[in-house]
Amino acid sequence: MGKIVSLANQKGGVGKTTTAINLAASVAVLGKKVLLVDADPQANATSGLGLDISGMGIYECITGEAEPTDIICKCPDVKKLDILPSNINLVGAETELLEIENGQKRLKTILDPLKSVYDFIFIDCSPSLGLVTLNALVASDSVLIPVQCEYFALEGLGKLLNTIKMTQSKLNPSLEIEGFLLTMYDSRLRLANQVSSEVKKHFGELTFQTIIQRNIRLSEAPSFGKPALLYDASSSGSINYLNLAKEFIKKNRNK
Repeated sequence: MGKIVSLANQKGGVGKTTTAINLAASVAVLGKKVLLVDADPQANATSGLGLDISGMGIYECITGEAEPTDIICKCPDVKKLDILPSNINLVGAETELLEIENGQKRLKTILDPLKSVYDFIFIDCSPSLGLVTLNALVASDSVLIPVQCEYFALEGLGKLLNTIKMTQSKLNPSLEIEGFLLTMYDSRLRLANQVSSEVKKHFGELTFQTIIQRNIRLSEAPSFGKPALLYDASSSGSINYLNLAKEFIKKNRNK
């Protein structure tokens, strides 16, 4: 049975979508069957893997206009990676979900049948704590939280952790924190090292050992519709995410 992992942080610009794309691709390259669900109306994970953002997507699944099996696409360049795409229509899902009975569990209803097909399902959440993100947390077994090594990194994390606690207490008691991932790390900056130390001190073993370094190749790859691993396999970003994928798989080996 597959595992569903949300990537969430309501703070924008923390490397969430970059992590979703590159972790999903790296886990797939290591031989696991992976589905990446783009649950962000900006659809950056969809376009970042070279797919069209004007077609049907997760929104049409939420409204019942389409089945996920009709919409899921194969990643053009990574054999074991599939994508459930997004489009701008997803903006309207916040309103639609209010009108659906058990609306907060709609995504769970959509994704649960797919757990038998995939080893891992990653959900790229939007940078907000709205109903779609809540849906993702309700549908997930765990949540992975990217934290950038910059000023204000820990600001706002409290709100996300409160949302996770609320979800655990009322809607999904089995939800766990997969881990905190340090991103955009620059070892030359004293601030980056201070933030890294703070996160490790606060969250201990929940912090991934792998740290994602600041890397221009990671920024360039989406414009070519490829994960960094296929854009430049020798770049530090590619190597970081491959190491993260190995750490992630090892952590989940006995679960």
